[in-house]
Amino acid sequence: MAAPKSYRAPVLADVAKAAGVSVPTVSRVLTGTKYVAPELARRVHDAVQAIGYRPNSAARSMRSGRRTLVSVLAGSTANYGYSRTLQGIETAARHAGMSVTITVLESSDDEHVNRSIDLALAQPTAGVIVLEFDRAGINAGRALPESLPLVVAGGGSRRAGGPAAALIDERAGGRQATEYLLRLGHRTVHHVAGPTEGKHSGRTDGWRAALQAAGAPVPAVMNADWDAMAGYRWGEKVAGRDDVTAVFCGNDEIALGLMRALSDRGVSVPEDISVVGFDDQPLVGLWRPSLTTVDQDFEDLGARAFGMLSQLIEGVQNVTTSVATPQLVVRESTAPPRS
Repeated sequence: MAAPKSYRAPVLADVAKAAGVSVPTVSRVLTGTKYVAPELARRVHDAVQAIGYRPNSAARSMRSGRRTLVSVLAGSTANYGYSRTLQGIETAARHAGMSVTITVLESSDDEHVNRSIDLALAQPTAGVIVLEFDRAGINAGRALPESLPLVVAGGGSRRAGGPAAALIDERAGGRQATEYLLRLGHRTVHHVAGPTEGKHSGRTDGWRAALQAAGAPVPAVMNADWDAMAGYRWGEKVAGRDDVTAVFCGNDEIALGLMRALSDRGVSVPEDISVVGFDDQPLVGLWRPSLTTVDQDFEDLGARAFGMLSQLIEGVQNVTTSVATPQLVVRESTAPPRS
């Protein structure tokens, strides 16, 4: 059996041969640096389409002196908040004529973080966006060179010093959710929190602040992982408790798992226990009952982070930190407590 042929990407010389023109002519057409007769330009573009030529953005940026590549460092690409933020960055970059590379931070230890940074910066990078949702992202943001255009994206309401930041005020979201449940008449609100990931949880801080401001009891935090099974396990534990009438969950997956456990044990949501999530993932509105949750616009977060990085790349000084407040979305999973 014959060995399979290896693929060779077409180069400028292949385009020139297919179009019947010189390599410099092809270069002038593709870069737009000099006038080329319309007929020749048409032949070059037809040849590009016919042979599947793709310009090398790295080589082009080196020739032009303008870098068009943005590097993103992220602890995950699969989790909801990460993936939607990456989508926002990529869409904004594409509209600006720039490309995006993603380097996954699989660990928060210094050796791995530095190795990931070396990998990202080995390319002709114009600037870097770090998703600061976890300890790995926090460490990466601190380890990057100060001279590099850098924006961190994550949760918070303010940032003293350090790199420019695009933020979502998670504390305000946690407070909104808790205050809403208290207004419904619940004596207090229990909280199933996700991992702190090596940083303060704004969601938990907002929950606690709302209870303290209302003079309501502050129950012990129920710590969990971010997945639905962690919520299910806590749902099994609270199903038989008379003192639990409202639960604020650290994310939507925890909330869905908790609601399923309650349903399996004959506890009605929201008649017996009201449940609120956090994130507003796409399918929670179709759950039965549909989930009351806090909407975090992660795509907007990514777009804001890219917009700030673009300013830094262009030489703008003192780029202002951008903060968005998430919004409570009221659906069917919450109601006043039974009288």
